[in-house]
Amino acid sequence: MAAQTKDNMFDVITIGSATRDVYLISSAFIKLESNKFETGVGECMSLGSKIELDKLILSTGGGATNAAATFGSLGFNTATVSRIGDDASGKDVVSALNKFNVSTKFINVIQKGQTGYSTLLTMPDGERTVLVYRGVSANFQAKDLDNKIFEQTKWIYITSLNGNMPLIKKILKQAQKNNVKIAWNPGKTELAAGIKIFEPLLPFIDILNMNKEEGKLLTGKKTIKSILQRLATKDKVRLITNGKNGTTALFNNTTLFADTTGTIGISSTGAGDAFGSGFLSGIIKTNDIKYALAVGTLNAEAVIQKIGAKNGLLKTWPTKKNIKRIKITEVK
Repeated sequence: MAAQTKDNMFDVITIGSATRDVYLISSAFIKLESNKFETGVGECMSLGSKIELDKLILSTGGGATNAAATFGSLGFNTATVSRIGDDASGKDVVSALNKFNVSTKFINVIQKGQTGYSTLLTMPDGERTVLVYRGVSANFQAKDLDNKIFEQTKWIYITSLNGNMPLIKKILKQAQKNNVKIAWNPGKTELAAGIKIFEPLLPFIDILNMNKEEGKLLTGKKTIKSILQRLATKDKVRLITNGKNGTTALFNNTTLFADTTGTIGISSTGAGDAFGSGFLSGIIKTNDIKYALAVGTLNAEAVIQKIGAKNGLLKTWPTKKNIKRIKITEVK
């Protein structure tokens, strides 16, 4: 069932959720501005009617599998740790990972369990509302982690674990014990724990990646500069993405800004996973932050041009010409 690796050591193991994703695309979905909606805008349809779909796209998602797909595509020995059910959706998740040459040996298949499932109500311009059923992924526990993974990898890439901070702490402790480096793209449930919970963990996180809104939620700061300063840790990389407005990276006393190419996307789903995994791929390959920023940006821009979090991922390393398309400047 699992894809095979070249040897017993993985370059990177991802940890987090796995889902079956279904994109329902219809011009019948409309925007409605109202303060009744959290975002100020609702995605609506006529109640009681039969809605015709323009397109149906089946894919797989979840932060752990999305990131793993990037690593596998770019040639790294990769495995993922997640929970799936013994249902058809779980088999689809495994099948997708195999296509990206990602080992599934550490995936926990829950008997009579249901795999996480997302339905994305998508308008023709790519904006969407996501209906999420987390399934067995919601109950990710310490027993789902085989301690052998810490002896078999150089990097661990953590995505959201539904706010399970004790488990996060265990992962960081085991990684430190085994000299394994950590990259973390936390979800909102982890960020809600607050900066007082995060602060003791920061020295053990080699790469911390989140978007601007998440950074504001965690730190209470309003600007990217102040967010990064609050999270700064010696010899560790801190990343704040800001959609089409680019990404800012802080490493020690150097701040770098990576602009986008202005590529127009049709779907933002998976862009954050693509950037984070692309960045780490660049670090593993070259240990050059500027190169990594370019790879992460290009991977995210490739993903937003397709519907499906894995459908647009880079399949080969960017050419030197493409790397130069990403303008990177030092911020004073």
